[in-house]
Amino acid sequence: MDPMASFPLICTAGLAVGVLYGLFGVGSAFATPILAVIGVPGMAAVAGPLPALLPGSMTGAWSYSREGKVDWWVAKRTIAGAFPAAIVGAISSQWVSGPLLVAISGGVLLLIGLRVLRPVDTDAERTPWARTHPILLVAAAIVVGFSSGLLANGGGFLLVPLFLLAVGLDMNQATGTSLVVASLLTIPTLVAHAFIGDIDWAVSLIFAVGLIPGARVGALAAGRLATDKLRSAFGVLLVGFAIWFLVREVPQLIG
Repeated sequence: MDPMASFPLICTAGLAVGVLYGLFGVGSAFATPILAVIGVPGMAAVAGPLPALLPGSMTGAWSYSREGKVDWWVAKRTIAGAFPAAIVGAISSQWVSGPLLVAISGGVLLLIGLRVLRPVDTDAERTPWARTHPILLVAAAIVVGFSSGLLANGGGFLLVPLFLLAVGLDMNQATGTSLVVASLLTIPTLVAHAFIGDIDWAVSLIFAVGLIPGARVGALAAGRLATDKLRSAFGVLLVGFAIWFLVREVPQLIG
């Protein structure tokens, strides 16, 4: 496709993903299928959002940090485990087919969405295991980091549920902390995919034009919404999107 001819579509897609990124701390998991639907081919759709996600996540992280909605204790320990693992995951992605990566992403989204929607015991939430066992938090972060590098995204679709369920943060804190971590995780993933040659820079720049202001709008809107309703909306969004994602991609993988 000609990126300039498709400027309005790509820019609008970036805006939509940016709003989701600012609201829920996830965006890259939605970006790839949206780009694929509007005609961006193959690995260009997988890796194309990365250059936009870096300033987009930084914009969102800055907004949440200004409002005191970032847990820096959690962020530092998550980065310690996730950052080196993201480098390994990004390098490993060249040996995994694009369609398989798409199918894996959809399956993970579905499982996470179902878990977020399931009622959580309030006593367990008051004493989450990640607070009392920080080593386990670092270990979980290693898995998130590797997945982030492998699937060419900032890892927000795994980080937010981890912070909600294992750390006990509310939705706004989980989103803000996720955006801080994702800002750093995007760097090694971006460098690796740029080196491999997976990135269509024209697509990436146009996508960024919509995503960066969208992330700011989403972050501002999140601060005005009730966290319990936001969490439910997040779960519903993940489940619905994952089902559509799998129905669309799995037949192509099998065929």
